[in-house]
Order: sequence, then structure tokens, then C-alpha cells
Amino acid sequence: LRFISGPAMNDRVAEIPVLHTERLILRPHRVSDIEASMAMWTDPEVVRYIGGKPSTEQQTWGRMMNYLGHWQLMGYGYWCVEERTSGVLVGEFGFADFRREITPSIRGIPELGWALRSHVHGKGYATEGLRAAMAWGDMHLPIPRTVCLIDPENLPSFKLAEKLGFREQTRTNYSGKPIVLLFRERGDGRA
Repeated sequence: LRFISGPAMNDRVAEIPVLHTERLILRPHRVSDIEASMAMWTDPEVVRYIGGKPSTEQQTWGRMMNYLGHWQLMGYGYWCVEERTSGVLVGEFGFADFRREITPSIRGIPELGWALRSHVHGKGYATEGLRAAMAWGDMHLPIPRTVCLIDPENLPSFKLAEKLGFREQTRTNYSGKPIVLLFRERGDGRA
């Protein structure tokens, strides 16, 4: 029996970058983030357009593990978004390949996603943090196209996606519900 540790176990072991903006720090998740993440993912205002129902602790924990696993396997993933002045977790932003069963297929295309705690909605944190994430993505993602999925009724997210240079590709269904698929090519928009 032989044990292998370190990078030999995996094709790619990514160091998760830490990004700083004027008011935010985008950093790797920590075990200690579970309570704040739970507070976000059980808030009806946060989940209103993201599945519509609060997450359980197990689902929130699985989400955090998924985010970290993306960094290790794909070289990109989600960041925990922390307010610089308070050190409080205010959201989660990043890129993923969730291998969604959706038509048209987006497999292999990094999907940008974001969620913010409701008490910071309207402060411009999403624009500020996502611009930093997309600037990182423009330099490091393996392909020049990114996508995002938005509930057709989520007007604030459409406005944000447009600011970031995303354009509607098609309207389709995901998990039995209508969804809008948007795309952005590297260098498009105002990220």
C-alpha cells in the first residue's frame, strides 16, 4: 500500500486567490463561515430567485464543499465575500461548472453566480465584487466565454448582468422552471 499526498494526487491543485476591492475581500471559504452562510441561504429574500426555498445546513455545507472542490478540480470556483471594515460574510460570488442538465448545454463553460445577504442589497457590493471576480476570470479562465442563469422575474440581477457585459442568449427551462441564459465573451462589457 502506497500513500500519495500533495499535487501528485490531483491533476491540478489550485491556490485560491484572494481579491481585494475598496470595500470587499473575496477569499476562500472557511469552516467558520458556515453560520453566516446559513443565515444567508435561509433568508427568503436571498433564495427568492435561487430555488425559492431556504437551504438546510447540509445543503449549505455541501455548497461550500462544492465551491472549494471547484477550485481544486477546475482551477476556478466561488469566493466567500467579506466586508472589509466589519469582517462579516456578506455573500458568495464565483464561477462554476455545475454540469447542469439544460438546453442549450453550458457544460464546460464557466458560469458566473452570486448571492448577497439581504441587509447589503442596494449598496453596490455585487457590482464591485463581481467586477473584481470577472477581471480575475478574464485573466485566468480556460475559455473566453462565461454564462449566467437568471430567473426571468429577477430584474435587479438582469440590470447587474447587463452592467457586467452579459447579453441574453436564450430563454429556456431548468429544473422545470423558466430561466434566462446570458453570455459574455472575454473583453465584452464593463467588467
